[in-house]
Amino acid sequence: MSTAQRPRRDGPVHGIVPPHLLRRLADAEPAQRAAERTLAVGRDLAGRREVRAARARRPGAPGPVGRETGASRADVPGSGAGLLPPHLAQRVPDRAALAPRTAAEEQPAPHRSVHDAGGGTALPGRLVRAEGEEPTGDASADEAYDGLGATWELFDQAFDRDSLDGEGLGLVATVHYGQDFLNAFWDGQQMIFGDGDGIRFASFTGAVDVIGHELTHGVVQYTAGLIYVAQPGALHESIADCFGAMVKQRVLGQEAAEADWLIGQGVFTAAVQGEALRSMKAPGTAYDDPVLGKDPQPDSMAHYADLPHDEANDNGGVHINSGIPNRAFHLAATGIGGRSWEGAGPLWYDALTRGGLPKDADFATFAEATLAAAASRHGEGSSQHEAVEQAWRTVGVLSAPTGRS
Repeated sequence: MSTAQRPRRDGPVHGIVPPHLLRRLADAEPAQRAAERTLAVGRDLAGRREVRAARARRPGAPGPVGRETGASRADVPGSGAGLLPPHLAQRVPDRAALAPRTAAEEQPAPHRSVHDAGGGTALPGRLVRAEGEEPTGDASADEAYDGLGATWELFDQAFDRDSLDGEGLGLVATVHYGQDFLNAFWDGQQMIFGDGDGIRFASFTGAVDVIGHELTHGVVQYTAGLIYVAQPGALHESIADCFGAMVKQRVLGQEAAEADWLIGQGVFTAAVQGEALRSMKAPGTAYDDPVLGKDPQPDSMAHYADLPHDEANDNGGVHINSGIPNRAFHLAATGIGGRSWEGAGPLWYDALTRGGLPKDADFATFAEATLAAAASRHGEGSSQHEAVEQAWRTVGVLSAPTGRS
């Protein structure tokens, strides 16, 4: 089997469907076998990750990686010495080694390729749509292509970032992965989409926020490199939700106040008693289903789920406790007003990319980073600064300052 055909076994795996939902399905017929297969693939991929060496450069220390820095691939945190292991990084074509750009390519532009696994697990699969090509007529392939583009456009136009790594990294996706595969995930190098089982889960390419969420895991990988356990892992998931929500709202042209703040709406079929995988506005209310159970996300630190840091408990509840910073972002975005990618979004982006955020940052550390970003952009005591502070206080991450109510 050639290297190109061999299933990838390494790299961070961040599935949009949390393990606790898949385990519920694994106990239920007729979705049992599909859920078991999905869990097995997740365990296999996660279990074969290499133990990453300490980063040669502290994550985020040089400041944001972007088109203005002139950083080389070797300088990008998360490439050679980061979350992406060297043997995978070497397989990603260096833009410098490709043919020179034409005049039309001088401006940053997405470089998308969508592949079809045909129900198998060999990656990336058969190329079905490259950048600039016409729609294929396969809904999954065309939705993936459009979602990759919408995410690239958010980071390019709202945050002046050229793709996930800031250097124009190509966006690769594989659709029709596995048999009745109940997930979508970023594997450290590319996007992978299952078709769902058609019983409780539909295709995962139909929700643009899911695509934005998963690709944002790549942005975190190339910037702060947050470890995927407990509060840093929950921040990893929350940041992915925040930017996934911004992708969706930007596509729909919505301001923060009119958005639904649901993540994964449309992923469930009509058989599920629920509207989405998560609600950023009201964590814990996204679904309440006889088979899937009730949405377990807390909406404040008063209900923080202090779970063991192991696989059986989702690495300390990274998909569960993310509800707390998710709600903080919703409150900050609506408190500031206007479009989320113009108000709260830049503050969260600055906190993630400007350097100094440790890879084991907890909620309070990230909250202080967003406050510092608000003070830098708008001034301490500004309405934006006050909105961010109030958001984190409301969810119990920050306490009320002395002498203030």
